Amino acid sequence: MRLAAPSATWMRDARLARTLSLATLVWLGAESSLGLAAGLSAHSVALIGWGWSSLVEALASLIVIWRFTGSRLHSHTAEQRAQKAVAVSFWLLAPYLVLHVGYDLRAGERSVPTALGIAVTTISLVTMPLLGLAKRRLGDRLGSVATTGEGTQNLLCALVAGGVLAGLTATSFGWWWLDPAVALLLAAVAVREGGKAWRGHSCRH
Repeated sequence: MRLAAPSATWMRDARLARTLSLATLVWLGAESSLGLAAGLSAHSVALIGWGWSSLVEALASLIVIWRFTGSRLHSHTAEQRAQKAVAVSFWLLAPYLVLHVGYDLRAGERSVPTALGIAVTTISLVTMPLLGLAKRRLGDRLGSVATTGEGTQNLLCALVAGGVLAGLTATSFGWWWLDPAVALLLAAVAVREGGKAWRGHSCRH
């Protein structure tokens, strides 16, 4: 099903959404690589897990790029497919976080400070909220639940980064439980936001 010809403003916003998603995809690739490198060097399962979760989050960026490319710009069906795919990407992240926490607790793993890990999570903590809020505003203007959902994923990415960063420093105070507690909370949020995206509701807290 094709939509009526969009306005110039809508087309400009669609191009901006695609550009922001491309920039996010590039950063998530770097974030994942650096997170995995830092985690392996510091024997930190939390950082390794965070690096892998960045690849899951990159799915949302790929979905939005697909949505706003070529003939799909004018396709209502493409938007519906994109919003469902974003919902699935939320649901992929949630069980991963739960399984990761279970593994950590069973293995007795504790995160240790690492300069590279602290640097990359700090950068993510600062930049991802800016991208997320911008995409949620664009999603509202475009009427695109997929774009809004990607923005919510970016905000969750920042929260995960904050949890990992806290976990890297909290162990020295004996607060080892902080990292798994944050991860379980984020898993619950991911399930809720995935349900909203699937139903086509705006992913607002």
